[in-house]
Amino acid sequence: MTTRRYLTTPIYYASGEPHLGHAYTTVLGDVLARHYRQQGFDVFFLTGTDEHGQKMQEAARAQGLEPAELADRMAERFRRAWVELDIAYDRFIRTTEPEHIGVVQAILQRLWERDQIYADTYAGWYCIHEERYWTEKDVGEERLCPDCARPVQYVEEKNYFFRMSAYQERLVRHIEEHPDWIVPATRRNEILGFLQKPLQDLSISRPKARLAWGVPLPFDDEHVCYVWVDALINYVTGSGVLTPDGGPDQPGFEDPSGSWWPADLHLMGKDIITTHAVYWPTLLMAAGLPLPRQILAHGWWVVGETKMSKSLGNVVDPLELRETFGTDAVRWYLMRDMPMGSDASYTPERFIQRYEELANVLGNLASRAVSMLVKYRNGVVPDAAGNGLDEAIEQTVSAVESAIADLRVHDAMAASMELARTANGYIETREPWAQAKDPDRAADLDETLATLARVLTVLCALFQPVTPRRMQALADMLGLDGIPTIGRARTLPLAGVTVTRGAPLFPKPELLKE
Repeated sequence: MTTRRYLTTPIYYASGEPHLGHAYTTVLGDVLARHYRQQGFDVFFLTGTDEHGQKMQEAARAQGLEPAELADRMAERFRRAWVELDIAYDRFIRTTEPEHIGVVQAILQRLWERDQIYADTYAGWYCIHEERYWTEKDVGEERLCPDCARPVQYVEEKNYFFRMSAYQERLVRHIEEHPDWIVPATRRNEILGFLQKPLQDLSISRPKARLAWGVPLPFDDEHVCYVWVDALINYVTGSGVLTPDGGPDQPGFEDPSGSWWPADLHLMGKDIITTHAVYWPTLLMAAGLPLPRQILAHGWWVVGETKMSKSLGNVVDPLELRETFGTDAVRWYLMRDMPMGSDASYTPERFIQRYEELANVLGNLASRAVSMLVKYRNGVVPDAAGNGLDEAIEQTVSAVESAIADLRVHDAMAASMELARTANGYIETREPWAQAKDPDRAADLDETLATLARVLTVLCALFQPVTPRRMQALADMLGLDGIPTIGRARTLPLAGVTVTRGAPLFPKPELLKE
């Protein structure tokens, strides 16, 4: 079994601000990375910004900026957003980096020398916003892009094409032989349905006369690389499998084992599954590089029944929510409220409901248990078995590990919260306040308090990937030397450890008090 995990988010287009949809994918990657690190895996987590293309060029012009200025400004905003949301990425990649440009050109040159790219003339309809070509049938009489409903332009120009059609049968065979390569199954079926039609060759260039902002083709300086091809290659650049100046025959193409490649998991929204599950693997096949091990295409965040999108003006800023409720509350809501593969509808009421779950179940449990340890045992965890909730703990840990293995983070968090509810029920059943009044029941009280210390220690580990700041605060209250791993939390000696009261883990903001 591999002891490493290479996880990627899509690189986000640098023409607009970070929003809740971007935050979801990135927090999801961060939660998985933190969980794998807890399990002892060597993890590399990659995110970044996509900075080339005509849409970027047009956005910069509209703001009176050069594309490079806009790219610098937006990359910094994404970086800052991820820092504020506690994203522990290992690398933030930008497609304007010289290293990435060199790797893109090395791959393009390899494809050119392998006769996988050829020149031809393209005539048809082009959408600047989506940066892709459409047929007459696609755009209809209204001449609108099928994806974004914006007007398209008729263009006729020389392009370079990748022989994507040559890899259709091989790709279908790979998907059928690896049923979990694309998850969830609905997205896998969608791609197989797409591949029932003949696969067309892919235009991989744009003439510099129309678009100067891109990676120049190494074999024709008058053309730049299609932004999607440029962007997808970031995963290879980040892995370190190729060097920017190593050319098309460098050792990494033949033996990637000394690098992070192939990626273990590509995370993305369902709207870009075709580029990742069709364009990307066929390009890798043609270049002679291994395919990523798994692709997860999650659902959309919607407002009402409409996809959240900066172009529609209905986005939610995760940093504004963070200012009121805290970073961990935003992370919890995102992970708790979207089932893997399904859409999720954002409403303020739903967000508050999930926040109150944190405060009233987990936060309340921590406050009650620590207060009783301080009140009845001067803050010292008794020397007792503390196994009153062992069965519930083992069932929860098993459920969490199974859910994470299936990439069902929402189910893992539901199971963790259910353990906190069970622990609150344990307090009501055991009635430690009554045990404390009867000297003959001192041993029972010790067992109750030791059990609560144990379950809080386990909950601290279970919630850490999603709510790292507040779990560090809980670990401090419990007198722990850092947040333990899930395995260590079940066996960590707690007898004699001193706990201290702290501020509420999830205090009610003034907004809720009002």
